[in-house]
Order: sequence, then structure tokens, then C-alpha cells
Amino acid sequence: MNNNFCGWYFKCQTDAHTVAVIPAMHVSGGVRSGSIQIITDEGYWSATLPGPQVKMRSDRPCATLGDSVFYEDGIFLNLHTDTLSATGKLRFDALSPHRYDIMGPFRYVPLMECRHSVFSMRHTVNGRLCINGRTYSFTDGTGYIEGDRGRSFPSQYAWTQCSFEGGSLMLSVAEIPLGGFRFTGVISVIQLGGKEYRLATYLGARVLKNSRGEIVLRQGALTLKATLLDTSAYSLAAPVDGAMTRLIRENAACHARYHLSRGGRTLLSVESFRASFEYEYPGSDIP
Repeated sequence: MNNNFCGWYFKCQTDAHTVAVIPAMHVSGGVRSGSIQIITDEGYWSATLPGPQVKMRSDRPCATLGDSVFYEDGIFLNLHTDTLSATGKLRFDALSPHRYDIMGPFRYVPLMECRHSVFSMRHTVNGRLCINGRTYSFTDGTGYIEGDRGRSFPSQYAWTQCSFEGGSLMLSVAEIPLGGFRFTGVISVIQLGGKEYRLATYLGARVLKNSRGEIVLRQGALTLKATLLDTSAYSLAAPVDGAMTRLIRENAACHARYHLSRGGRTLLSVESFRASFEYEYPGSDIP
């Protein structure tokens, strides 16, 4: 059995709080296991599960880990460990997929280290979760779903996601090993006012800047800028050859600013305290 992983990222938020839940399956050294990671404004928790209790699809958000169930229409949590009690149910409606696979033609390239997918850019969230005694209620909240699968997370990458009035965006810049060489790849989708804007390596996008929490992309007349405005983050487990042995840092609800323009005309200018940001590269200034 080859070393590999598959994980799904469910982000749910209101103006008052954010909860991100990450179920994952990993295979390392022939041993299969699972994990559920939970991030809120107040903290981070993780639970591991033995292989026989883990079932997961890689093509869509459908998974069972112990007594917790994850699917494209919602999640059901029933998780109890020495440090974590997480229960409740959320329902997702009016999912908003993008027009075509975020990987573009790279989806057909074999042996890629990590493949990314976005299942819903924005949808409504209703229900309630109770995490270690605190209740998180969602009434017409906002959700986002994406996934990753492969062998390992990229050694260097930046990722951010933000939902805003009338739309949503995601952006990822990563160092991609392919065969005997490496290159910097970028994928980004912005849904805004019923339109979809996409910047990607396979469409000619170039990275003008990617340092100290600032990312600038250009593709033809389109320019996208994402700026992280705070440095708080939690340490999460991430895969290396299938094993969850690497620590990365993410803030699921941080302060960030985004600007999208075409030529000299601003298409989007938004600042949010509910953005998600991961930033992993040598010399990163995130503690």
C-alpha cells in the first residue's frame, strides 16, 4: 500500500465565529489511520482514529470517521477524547462550485505530490456544534469546502480563503516538484457578483510577490493582491509521505485584505477579519 493522504476542509462562519473541521485519511508504512482537526477562534484540537474506523472518498467530500460523518450537504460530529468533545450537526445548502476543475490540465499529470480541489466556493450553513462546552450556532451562515490528496503537502506554499458579501475567493501559491525540476504554481478563483475570475499557471498567471504575508499575481490585465494583516496562527498536523508528521500554521479567522483589478479598474477591494491564511516557506515571519 503506497504512502498517501486525503483530506477535506470544511469552513463554517458567521459574523461572530468561525469553525473549520478537517477530516483526513492517511496511509504510511502500510498502516492506515484517520484524524479530525478542529480550529475555532478560541483554539485548536485534534483526534486520531484507527484505520478500520475510517472511510473516505477522494473525489467528493464524503467520509465517515468513527461516529462522525462528513458529506457535501453537511456534517455530523460525535467525537470524544480525553481533550476533545465535539458534537452537533450542520446542514449545507445552495452550494457554489466553480466552472471547471481548479487544477485545469494538471489534473491529468501523474505522480503529482499534491492535488487540490474546491468543491464549494460558498454556501449557507445552518445548525449547531458544541465543542468542549462552547456552542457555535449557525443561522444562514457561510461555508466553504475544499480538499487535498496525494503524498505530501508542498514544501513551500501560501494559501488563503475569504468569503465576503456577494462572493468568495481562494488562492494558493506552491512550489511544485514535477519530474526532475520544480516550479512555482498558482491557482486562484474569485466568485464575484455572479462572475468567476480565475488566475492560474495554466492560464498564464505569474507570481510577482510572495513574501511576508503578501501575495501579488498578474495574468494579462488582471492583478490580484492578498495581504495578511496579523500573524497569529495555530499549529496543525500535515502529511509527509502520508504520515501526519509535519506542523504547519493556520489562522482560520484572521485579518486580511484583498484587491482584484483589471487594468486600472478595481473589481474587488475587501478587508476581512474572517479570512483563512496558511503561510509556509523558509524565513516565514508567522510564529
